[in-house]
Amino acid sequence: QVQLVESGGGLVQAGGSLRLSCAASGRTFRIDAVGWFRQAPGKEREFVAAIRWSGGGTNYADSVKGRFTISRDSAKNTAYLQMDSLKPDDTAVYYCNHLETLASRAPLRSWGQGTQVTVSS
Repeated sequence: QVQLVESGGGLVQAGGSLRLSCAASGRTFRIDAVGWFRQAPGKEREFVAAIRWSGGGTNYADSVKGRFTISRDSAKNTAYLQMDSLKPDDTAVYYCNHLETLASRAPLRSWGQGTQVTVSS
């Protein structure tokens, strides 16, 4: 089993930045890709970004392209989501999850508690 724990959320003004972390433990050798998702109040959970764990591939939702950057540190078994030029519409609970492939949007484990990101105008 792979366990993933999100952290790094907070309150930031519009135009500011935050970096989220997704720490992996357990059978991390089985991770093919990790994705970030978010869920705003009253809305469905949506895909944000994904990265191939072995390196060499990322993809992003159109709404965050050019503002968010996903990366990973294999030595630390941690994935990151650097969020710049934040907008109030980015306010949501952010989750990470294990994906079968870079293109997959189906999570392989149950959702964790996530980390709250609030962007004030």
